[in-house]
Amino acid sequence: MASSRVSILFSCVFAILSSSIVSISSATEAEEKEFVLTLDHSNFTEVVAKHKFIVVEFYAPWCGHCKNLAPEYEKAASVLSSHEPPVALAKVDANAEENKELAQQYEIQGFPTIKILKNGGEVIQDYKGPREADGIVEYLKKQVGPASFEIKSPEDAGNLIDEKKVSVVGIFPTLSGEEFENFTIVADKLRSDYDFGHTTNAELVPRGESKVTTPTIRLLKPFDELFVDFQNFEVDALEKFLGDASIPIVTHFDQSPSNQPFLIKYFESPNVKAMLFLDFSHEQIDAFKSKYTDVAREYKGKGLNFLLGDLQASQAALQYFGLKEDQAPVLIVQNSNGLKFINANVEADQMAPWLKDYVDGKVKPFIKSEPIPETNDEPVKVVVANSLKDMVLESKKNVLLEIYAPWCGHCKKLAPILDEVAVSFENDASVMIAKFDGSNNDIPSDAFEVQGYPTLYFRSSSGKVVPYEGNRTKEDIIEFIQKNREDDVTTPEPTVTVTEPTKDEL
Repeated sequence: MASSRVSILFSCVFAILSSSIVSISSATEAEEKEFVLTLDHSNFTEVVAKHKFIVVEFYAPWCGHCKNLAPEYEKAASVLSSHEPPVALAKVDANAEENKELAQQYEIQGFPTIKILKNGGEVIQDYKGPREADGIVEYLKKQVGPASFEIKSPEDAGNLIDEKKVSVVGIFPTLSGEEFENFTIVADKLRSDYDFGHTTNAELVPRGESKVTTPTIRLLKPFDELFVDFQNFEVDALEKFLGDASIPIVTHFDQSPSNQPFLIKYFESPNVKAMLFLDFSHEQIDAFKSKYTDVAREYKGKGLNFLLGDLQASQAALQYFGLKEDQAPVLIVQNSNGLKFINANVEADQMAPWLKDYVDGKVKPFIKSEPIPETNDEPVKVVVANSLKDMVLESKKNVLLEIYAPWCGHCKKLAPILDEVAVSFENDASVMIAKFDGSNNDIPSDAFEVQGYPTLYFRSSSGKVVPYEGNRTKEDIIEFIQKNREDDVTTPEPTVTVTEPTKDEL
C-alpha cells in the first residue's frame, strides 16, 4: 500500500433501448460505428501481436470513470482509425473473472487503466494523456510519431520548447553513433513524460552554451536553474538524470494546472519524500521557506525529494498521515517502504538537524493508529495498527482479517456477511473474524499488500498468511476458513514440579 494506495472511484451508467425493433437497428448501427476493439483472454495475445502500436483500456462495468471515458474513447478511436498509420484502440473488461489473469499480468490496480503496447506487446507503457476525445487523439498522434523531432530552425525550437514545460534536447555533432541511438531509446521510452528534440546546432537551443562539441543532453525547465547539461549516455544513467533533474528542488503542493505535472513527478519518484506543511500566513514563513530550500539543495541528488504545502490546501494530506492542524508546522518523511517519520510543531532551525538524524537512522517511524477499543465484544473484532501485532500477526488463532475503508461501497455490502461468518464461529475459540480500517491505520507493507478495498487475508494459527480471493458469500468464506485453519498447533503442557511442604508451611 506504499505506494499506495490506489483509490478506485466508480458509478453506474446503462444504455436502454425503447423497443425490440429499434433495439435491433440501433445495435446494428452501434456495431457499424464501433471502432474500439473488444478484447478478452481468448483473443488478446493474437490481436496485440498483429499491431506495432495498440492502446488498451482495462475497465470495469461498474466504474463511473470508465463510463465517462467510453464515448470519448470511441470518438478518438473513430478519428485515429483513419490516421496514417492507423492507431488501434481496444478495451478489456478486467473485472470479468476470465480476464483477471490479464489484469494481473499488466498490473492493473485501478479503473480505468490505459496501456500503450508496442511491437506486438514487447514494449508496455502507461498512457498519461487526457481523457477527452481531442486530447486523446493529439496525445496518441504524438506517441505514434517520431519519439524525438529534429530541430533545424528557430521555429522548430519554438514549436517544441514550451517555457511552462520540461523539454529534452539532444545536441550531437552528427545524428548517428551509440550516443544518438541511446538517446532515441530513452526518448521512445519516456515520450509520455517529456517533449524530446535533437539537433546538430546548439545555437538553435534557447538556453545554455551555444558552442557544444561533444554529445550533450540539455534539459530545459521552468524552475530552478532553467537548464541542465548531461553527457552520460548510458540508458539507465540518462533515465535517472531526467527523473531527478525534472523535479524542482522544492515542489509546491497546490491545485494550479501548470503545477500538476511536477506534483505527479514528485509522487511517482522512487526517492524518499520530505514534506513540510504549514500556514503560509505564519509569521516566520520566509524563514521556513529559506531554510527548507537550503536543506533541499543540500540533499539534492542524494535520494530525497522535497515538497512544500500550504496548510489550507493540504487538509487531505494531513488526514492521510493522521495529523491535525494544531500539529503544524509539521515535517514529514516517507521512505520507499511506506514508513513515515514525523516532526510536529517543528521550528525553522530544527529542520536541518532533524533530517540529518533521519538520514543517520536516529528517528523512529510514526505509526498512524486509531485508539485500541475499550470494549471489543461484537462478532467481528476491531483491530487497529497498535493492536495488529497482538491480535493478528502474533496471534495463536486462525484469523480472517478484512482490510476496509468506511467510505467503500463494497465493504458496506460485505459487512453483514462477515457478521454472519463471525456468528457461526462464535463458539470456536480458535477462529476469529476481524476488521481493520486501512484508511485510518497504517498497514505494514511487509505483512499485507493492499491494492483496493476490501482486501481479505487469512492468517493461520501457525502464521501462514494467504489472501482470500473467492466469492464473497457466507458459505464460501466459511469453507475457505475450514480448509485453511490449523488446529493441530498445540502448546506443550507446562512441567509441574511437586514438592513436599515445609514445617512452616504446614
